[in-house]
Amino acid sequence: MTHQKFAFDTEFDAAGEIAYVAPRPKRSFTPEEVEEIRAQARAEGERAALNSINAQQMAALNEIARACGHALSTLANVAHQHRVGAAELALACGKAIAGAALERFPEAPVHAAIEALAREIEAAPRLIVAAAPHLAEHLQGQLDEAAARAGFTGSIQVRTDITMGHFAFTLDFGDGAGGFDPAAAAQRVTEALQAALAAEGLHGEALTPGGEG
Repeated sequence: MTHQKFAFDTEFDAAGEIAYVAPRPKRSFTPEEVEEIRAQARAEGERAALNSINAQQMAALNEIARACGHALSTLANVAHQHRVGAAELALACGKAIAGAALERFPEAPVHAAIEALAREIEAAPRLIVAAAPHLAEHLQGQLDEAAARAGFTGSIQVRTDITMGHFAFTLDFGDGAGGFDPAAAAQRVTEALQAALAAEGLHGEALTPGGEG
């Protein structure tokens, strides 16, 4: 229960004269005053409604911005996974094509290596080629022809090395050496691709209109 302090509406001074009269609430209004009060109430209601609408709009825009940020993050991750999948598929296709080519032309990498090293081996007295057994048995005659085309006049010795991988070989010409290992080459390509994708992360392409990140 609350108590309200009693107050006099009329106060008198020491001489008995009225010193203060509290304003009495107006109980009747003219039509013009009624219309003015109504207009003020309407304006205050409209302001309150507009403030409420603006607040709701700001809240909605903030929620839209949050949702868009989440969507862009999700899209960036999806795009990255798509790039990874596409790169892995391309790598698998490349390995399959390379494997089929080596099966069809197993001596081709050796020929290419001799041609690439022609200047280095032309003065060497001997060229030693080591390869896996299934490859070495077919190389001698073809290497003699390839070496002759490259201008190599020394002797060529083909040796079998059971420790070498499928279609792998080495060339030893005394002052230097070369070689090729398909499995090791494929592994290097795979590692380079994985490193590039990891470095790119989720920033490989812009997802916003106009290409701006």
